Amino acid sequence: MSRIAKNPIVLPKNVEVNISGNTVSVKGKKGEMTYAVHTLVAVTQEENVLKFTARSNSKMARAIAGTTRAMLQNIVTGVTDGFEKKLTIIGVGYRAAVQSKVLNLTLGFSHPVNFPIPDGIMIETPSQTEIIVKGIDKQKVGQVAANIRAYRAPEPYKGKGVRYVNEHILRKEAKKA
Repeated sequence: MSRIAKNPIVLPKNVEVNISGNTVSVKGKKGEMTYAVHTLVAVTQEENVLKFTARSNSKMARAIAGTTRAMLQNIVTGVTDGFEKKLTIIGVGYRAAVQSKVLNLTLGFSHPVNFPIPDGIMIETPSQTEIIVKGIDKQKVGQVAANIRAYRAPEPYKGKGVRYVNEHILRKEAKKA
């Protein structure tokens, strides 16, 4: 079995887990999420601990057991604490603002970019050049942040564009005359 699947998940006090067949639903203070467990993996709950075992000794079963454990750990973290990604906007005249369920971006195009905020995601703009994407689903938060970044990825000469906080952009030297 994978080394990751051998580690059990210790559930916090305010988290409820319901295992029915191949579906695991996790409910916490931030919300509720469900996960469909692969048929090669068995999930058992003993008091406040989730344990994972591969139903067969195949390489695939061992790998999926580790993946299932990682996914359910992310779900437990999401419903208790939530996830967030921070983006910064660099460039003269580049800015962001949230209006109801739409993120308005001005990124140097001839038109403003209107990004509809998906369900289950909260977007905040503490300043015109900062964007914070929050939610309980780690994959969805990361995908929304990547979609926003894709509108104007940082360019290598001046570094202008939308980037993750603490992202390092390799800068290129300009042409010499």
